[in-house]
Amino acid sequence: MGNAAENWLPEPHDEMLSLRVLARLLDYPTAELQQAAGELIELIEAEKRWKPALRTKLMAWCQHLADNELLELEAEYVALFDKGRATSLLLFEHVHGESRDRGQAMVDLMNEYQAAGFELDARELPDYLPLFLEYLSTRPEGEIARWLGEIRHILALLTARLEEREADYALAPYALLALIGAEDDVGTHRDEVKTEAPDDTPEALDAVWEEEAVRFSAESDQDCALQSAEGRRLAERKHSVPSDPINIMPSSDPAGRGLSDR
Repeated sequence: MGNAAENWLPEPHDEMLSLRVLARLLDYPTAELQQAAGELIELIEAEKRWKPALRTKLMAWCQHLADNELLELEAEYVALFDKGRATSLLLFEHVHGESRDRGQAMVDLMNEYQAAGFELDARELPDYLPLFLEYLSTRPEGEIARWLGEIRHILALLTARLEEREADYALAPYALLALIGAEDDVGTHRDEVKTEAPDDTPEALDAVWEEEAVRFSAESDQDCALQSAEGRRLAERKHSVPSDPINIMPSSDPAGRGLSDR
């Protein structure tokens, strides 16, 4: 399988390979992804934290990716993720939009990556969800649960919006929520999503170009850090024990995690 980040150092934890599967499925479709569909299906089948119905849908999606024309898959991906912000895979865009705060939040996240020995190439921003999932796959289970808990509102809203567009891609953020038992969060957003004005029309896209570009500078690092909610949370985590009760769901088949044991 290909990687959202080519120059990363730590190896993924075997028990959380499902995070890498979802990273692959959310990344731009390629011939390599199509060729890896069989491997993805095996890993999905082995992930007993997901209910059988969800695993079946994810495996069917993988088969769809393998069986369809790559140009069609690419066109679908661009239509979903490269037009408008509602379904953006850039996490901080849902929190900060194009404000200065987003720049500092990305710096904070980049520092977190570097401290863990996770190195990025120059192609993706640090808050790109597939890349973020690559990083999480290398972290301890408790840390994964905390991070997924922090972005659960984004994942739920993204799921609802992709569902509204009848896109299979909704399965990926939903599956992330399922890892922490938060699937019901999606229901709190479905009604509001139905009333949202589309942001992928020519008029909406033209309006975006007129907005101010992202600013990555501030009068001082202190000013930026104070303005960044993400920055404050990262700093607090370094000096305190998190009280967040969110945990990764246990496997329903703890004795049979290996592929060879199925």
